[in-house]
Amino acid sequence: MTETLLRIAIQKSGRLKEGSIKLLTESGISFGNGEQLKVRADNFPLEILFLRDDDIPQYIQDDVVDAGIVGENVLKEKQSDAVIQKRLGFARCRLSIAVPRQQAYRNITSLRNKKIATSYPVIVKNFLKKNKIDAEIHVISGSVEIAPSIGLADAVCDLVSSGRTLSSNGLREVETILNSEAVLIGKKRMTAKKQTILNKLLFRIESLQNAQSNKYILLNCPDTAIKKISGIIPGMKSPTILPLNRKGWSSLHSVVNENEFWEKIDQLKKFGAEGILVIPIEKMIS
Repeated sequence: MTETLLRIAIQKSGRLKEGSIKLLTESGISFGNGEQLKVRADNFPLEILFLRDDDIPQYIQDDVVDAGIVGENVLKEKQSDAVIQKRLGFARCRLSIAVPRQQAYRNITSLRNKKIATSYPVIVKNFLKKNKIDAEIHVISGSVEIAPSIGLADAVCDLVSSGRTLSSNGLREVETILNSEAVLIGKKRMTAKKQTILNKLLFRIESLQNAQSNKYILLNCPDTAIKKISGIIPGMKSPTILPLNRKGWSSLHSVVNENEFWEKIDQLKKFGAEGILVIPIEKMIS
């Protein structure tokens, strides 16, 4: 009997490839990732295809693959009926409109009757339509930033991470159309067996994300402060408390959210916490 495999596509080259491979390997999935365009995972019912990210939504729509990792910008541009299964939190960027630095710009109405160069005509068209702006879209497959300097367009719309590329080409951001990140997308409907495999993969990814957003805290504190400190870092259910070989003192173990970390540490010290150790968490199962 043939084993059921979940087929997932990831970018074969580009900014998402490294993050996608890291995500799968840190999820405990072992596979070769040399020059092959299709590999079978060694320890999980998964087959991985390395494809152009622009093609992945169509491959899902055509039932060639069951899921894929793409930038949200690609999903929006391709107007695919694939659904977002999980936001992955890496490869964050924004799709923005930029104009020459010396060009006057008051607000979005300044784009009226302008030529906008972009590789994302669908997203830009919808944005202009929503804002009732009549402008010409000039489709370019690459090197969009050079368009104004060679007289091809008055403005550009492209992906921005740090903004350095725009700046080096004499451009400045004026409008953000879309905030994007890597997303795991999949078919609307799968067989029960494939859905079970996908759910297992999503569970592993969620455990990774939980671990990345939390820290494990160990500290010593006076017994009189245990109640107050437990209120500050209650953990997943409650802290673990162990008596120390010092009368009136205990060791308290808990979990704190990364975003609240420094504020919590300051509060803990006020209540007499000492010897605070902060340990990264590899996996966190809810």
